[in-house]
Amino acid sequence: MSGSDTKQRAEAVAAAFPAEKSEVSVRVGDWKQLCAYAMAVRYAVFVKEQGIPAQLEMDEHDASAVHAVAFDLCGVPLGTGRLLADAHIGRMAVLRRARGQGIGAIILRTLVVIAKARGMQELRLHAQLGALGFYERQGFIAIGPEYEEAGILHRTMVRSLGSER
Repeated sequence: MSGSDTKQRAEAVAAAFPAEKSEVSVRVGDWKQLCAYAMAVRYAVFVKEQGIPAQLEMDEHDASAVHAVAFDLCGVPLGTGRLLADAHIGRMAVLRRARGQGIGAIILRTLVVIAKARGMQELRLHAQLGALGFYERQGFIAIGPEYEEAGILHRTMVRSLGSER
């Protein structure tokens, strides 16, 4: 499946999972297309809100990842996430003022659809402990012990895609 086919499929799925107020759209693309938007959200959440050093937040994986960014009706980015080639979902973030509206779920579902389209069998992510319930509601299961990453406790979570359609 080509990159444009994957993008079209992800956009169709995102449209099928509207936010409660259906005032959110999701754009899928590469780092060049979405860098400014994704970084605006990630900087606000990870660096400003959570105190993670900016040099830890940015990494070499962004250039090769598929990114999904949710926008409001005015084109303001509200949330973001990325999917790496090794089936790792990461950098999931939603602005504080936009939380609780289903935006994170829309982004995550979009990334899951892309992973399925690419033939991935299992997804992994490193969830902050406070977000375990969110990921569990999306079908992820926590495995292994807690560990610290960037000064915040996390657990690894997995979701099998092998039998899903």
